[in-house]
Amino acid sequence: MTPLPKCSAPAERALRAAYIDTLEQLATYTKREIAALHGVGPSVLRILETALHEQGLRFTDSEINS
Repeated sequence: MTPLPKCSAPAERALRAAYIDTLEQLATYTKREIAALHGVGPSVLRILETALHEQGLRFTDSEINS
């Protein structure tokens, strides 16, 4: 399991509160679902997408909204 990249404290709290601790767990969500979390903004989404891509992963809706 691959840990999440370093993000802002509010984003880390939001992801933790949603029980998302790894990139593999993150990849089971849509980008829209993650963006809806309080504390997750555009810059955090870019960080998360880059980290997913580096591991060969993506958000579940990435094929549609690439």
